[in-house]
Amino acid sequence: MKKNTFYSALFAAALTLGFTSCSSNDDEENVIGEEDVIKTQDDVYALINGAYRPYQTLSSTFTSMVDTPTELGTSYLGNEEDDVTKMVELKYDKTSSYAKKTFNALYKGIGIVNDAIEKTEASKSLTAAQKTEPIARAKFSRGLFYSWLVVLWGEVPIRLTTADVSTQRQSIDAVYTQIVKDLTEAAEALPTTPAAKYNPSKGAAYALLSRVYLQWASNPLTLSEVEAIKESRVDPVQKPWNTDRLEKVVEYADKVAQLGVYSLQPQFKDLFGIANESKGPEQIFTIYHEGDGIDQQGNHQDHCAWTYPFQETTEIVHIQPIHTFNDWPGDDPRKEFSIVTSIADPRDGSVHTYLPPVTLPVYGKGVDRSTSNSVYTSIQFNYVDRIELRYAEVLLNKAEALVQLGRNTEAATPLNQIRQRGFGDKAHNIAAPTLSDIQKEWEYEFVYEQRHWQNLTRWRNLISTVLTVKDFEHFDDSYATVGATGKDGSTVNAFFARIHRFLKSKYQNINGHFYRFPIPFGSNNEELGIDQNPGY
Repeated sequence: MKKNTFYSALFAAALTLGFTSCSSNDDEENVIGEEDVIKTQDDVYALINGAYRPYQTLSSTFTSMVDTPTELGTSYLGNEEDDVTKMVELKYDKTSSYAKKTFNALYKGIGIVNDAIEKTEASKSLTAAQKTEPIARAKFSRGLFYSWLVVLWGEVPIRLTTADVSTQRQSIDAVYTQIVKDLTEAAEALPTTPAAKYNPSKGAAYALLSRVYLQWASNPLTLSEVEAIKESRVDPVQKPWNTDRLEKVVEYADKVAQLGVYSLQPQFKDLFGIANESKGPEQIFTIYHEGDGIDQQGNHQDHCAWTYPFQETTEIVHIQPIHTFNDWPGDDPRKEFSIVTSIADPRDGSVHTYLPPVTLPVYGKGVDRSTSNSVYTSIQFNYVDRIELRYAEVLLNKAEALVQLGRNTEAATPLNQIRQRGFGDKAHNIAAPTLSDIQKEWEYEFVYEQRHWQNLTRWRNLISTVLTVKDFEHFDDSYATVGATGKDGSTVNAFFARIHRFLKSKYQNINGHFYRFPIPFGSNNEELGIDQNPGY
């Protein structure tokens, strides 16, 4: 396999302190007592790193969770009862396995972190100095997990101790205040240069703070505001952005740059694939993966995008872009890398094309071309680390914040760093970017990196964006029936009949309640006792 181990005894403390753990005897039996664990600093790290065990399982789940229920996502799975089909067609509810898995995994990670902090603080074997960095890592992790919870579910319970069993939803501002507190305290004690990219660092805390403040600055919709639009097919009016939080986005983006550790990878394509994982100047924080059957769950992003390599069939991948980004400039080199329409088989040089009337293009970032045989091995073992934070995101966070502050000319500097890397020249620089320029750059740079849904909800254009599927080629009713003649003159196959159904379903079902995900069942299919989000 690709490497030896991820921390010594990473999974030694396989705690199961999830959302329901405080009332579960089985969970209590799995909690490892302080006298058994906290004797050395390595013991602390093993305990705290256990929080990434449940989080690893979300590396590819996030793709189905936040990419497919937009205008972009589709799946080859056609059964109406498949959970991923329900995500694609905007038919999911509180029984969704994706919502259940994500919500419970995040709270399980928080439970492990809380337990680790308490045991570390109580340890008599460690000095105060030995406790500082491990606790900082734990707080970074808790901030990361809550940053996903508040974006996907809004008001959520805040649990900071193992004794806390509250199911009371806290305000969005309260959740973000706790996230910022955890991350700023973590940043003070984390190292500037970590031993590995999958260890939290000062730069990772600053980068995550820039992300968090940008989302918070948009004044996210409250429960009552979602309730008011739950049946509406018109996006809510954007409230004025919080300027103090926008200034914080700029401040923390600058802090990342001032560390002098990070920069853009010279070649965009060299960010991805097994040969490039968790290395290079751009990757700030990654989620480690050793592969199926070795870590908690392999990273299936490659597998989902490139399930059956070098086959022009109607069912070639699990997750697929639903159109070919016709508004994406054809001279942008990132386009053909990120959305593959054709690729040569390294075994014999034969070129395979993924275009209508047979199929659609595939997500190129999931096609590992970093080594000669990686197009096969990565989808078999699912062992490519996931990039959680990279420097390009920090630059785009800053650029967007500056535009929202009305400082468009200043926004050109961070934005054009990304564009110059993408195009390979300065000819495509923008002197005074608009919000539209920023929005397009997010999609060009970060497609298939699990940012799209968050962006749409932040910009208050989720509904209007999903409704654009009516303009897609295969929305036309001529594609409804297998064997019919489509608008393009081709004979409609089962794949495009399904795409037609997906597009129609997205268009018919989208409304305001999709600004939130449903509060799911617990790990044991029990009600969690948390008030449900509107519309579910």
